Amino acid sequence: MGDIPAKTNMVSSIITFPQTGSVIPSDTTFTITVQMSNIVAGFFTDADATYYAGPQFLQDGNVVGHTHVTVQDLGTNLNPTVALDPTQFAFFKGINNAGNGEGLLSANVTGGLPAGNYRVCTMAAAANHQPVLMPVAQRGTPDDCTKFVVSGDGTTINADANNGSGGLAAAAAASEAVVGATNSAFAASVISAESAAAVAATATSASSAATAVTTTSAADNGSKDSKGGKGGKGSDATSSSVAAADTTAADLKGAGNGAKAVGGETAISSSSTSCSPVVTSTPAAAKHSFPHKQRFARRQFVA
Repeated sequence: MGDIPAKTNMVSSIITFPQTGSVIPSDTTFTITVQMSNIVAGFFTDADATYYAGPQFLQDGNVVGHTHVTVQDLGTNLNPTVALDPTQFAFFKGINNAGNGEGLLSANVTGGLPAGNYRVCTMAAAANHQPVLMPVAQRGTPDDCTKFVVSGDGTTINADANNGSGGLAAAAAASEAVVGATNSAFAASVISAESAAAVAATATSASSAATAVTTTSAADNGSKDSKGGKGGKGSDATSSSVAAADTTAADLKGAGNGAKAVGGETAISSSSTSCSPVVTSTPAAAKHSFPHKQRFARRQFVA
């Protein structure tokens, strides 16, 4: 999860506009403003590529990150009794700048909103977009909400609504990013599993060669004792088995020095003092063959 701030450095927010009960003309641009404390604002990574991909971190004890503002339609009055659908919003914006450098941030609602009753809330986040993590459970919220009215008879949907042009484009990009991340994670698991199997198989081969040397040597010793001779043929068999074991070790070492595995890239390396293989890269088949990729690609994701 990353770095957690001290209790004296917990994030806090207050919306300064619109205020509770404010009345704003429909289809008219206005600016949402929020004052924050204990956050190093203006750190906003590419959400399509790094969403939740890194931990929270601090600068001078404060969370490094940013905030968002989201506006939702409350329906026929300012006090509905049914929880709102979080997939529906009339406006959404991530504020990716440092504002005035003292915690005052803003977002322009270009083109305004249709007439209606609304709630605006902040959503404070670390740089990689996860909600800010605080040190204790019993505390005030790092975010704020307020309710306001948009008057008149305007009906124009804001471009940054979930069903506006900007919202739809953002949803599509987020869906593609989730599919890509899922496929990448699955591919990594396949590569890891196949690499582990390759290591196990190579270790078994080296172990079998060593066992063959021991077994042959024991048999030769028995033959020598029973015949009372030098066991010349047994010595040849032992030499052959030792040569096979040496060849196995040499193959392992050669792989570590750049030898190519059959049908792929360098697969293993071996220390000069040990035959224990270590994976250094992955066979081509493991890198490029993901039998379940299409299954993941067909999943439906909604941003």
